[in-house]
Amino acid sequence: MCGRYTLSLPALTIAEYLELLSPEFDFAPNFNIAPSQRLPVVANDAPDRLQMYRWGLVPSWAKDPSVGHKAINARAETLLEKPSFRQLVGSKRCLIPVDGFYEWKPGPLGKIPHHIRRIDRGLITFAGLWDSWRDAEGRETRTFTIITVPPNRLMAPIHDRMPAIIPEHARKAWLRPETRPQEAMEMLMPYPGTDLEAVPVSHLVNSPRNHGPSLLDPPPPSLF
Repeated sequence: MCGRYTLSLPALTIAEYLELLSPEFDFAPNFNIAPSQRLPVVANDAPDRLQMYRWGLVPSWAKDPSVGHKAINARAETLLEKPSFRQLVGSKRCLIPVDGFYEWKPGPLGKIPHHIRRIDRGLITFAGLWDSWRDAEGRETRTFTIITVPPNRLMAPIHDRMPAIIPEHARKAWLRPETRPQEAMEMLMPYPGTDLEAVPVSHLVNSPRNHGPSLLDPPPPSLF
């Protein structure tokens, strides 16, 4: 599961990093992103620009948008089995830019939050699916879910799932309309992780009301 992540870069910097058009909006750095927030994504219907979608997938056919609270993640192994995701694999894929994500590692004195990030602190892109939902008045809401896979060697001691990471060389293929569902599925493998690190951080991250950079401070030594 991936339920929290960080994105500390402004929208223009994200766009430049991913070689996209200059965005028409700004994004305030957030060190504790949580579900239901509107966040930058790159969707395959506009692969050259950032858009703002809400985290928590609401299928186009859903009667109640609250189902998005239960669809923040999608397991790669069952994407082609679930009605909410099956059609989207072939038609509505997206990339979610992040610069790290959180997971909680069990310890003798309780769970310790860890920030998983690139060693060089560069941008990471998660694999995601998106959909468009309209209310009774025809107003559109676009939402997304993060695809998860089994853990790599770094993540295995921390959690039994991790986000599917699309490396730089595969980003265009993931977004390309011609990429078939089975080809897309083959990209959803545990990221090797040799360029990642998992760093213990402050328990302040436990509350989504906290957003500042101090969340990445180390926890007290007494917790180890």
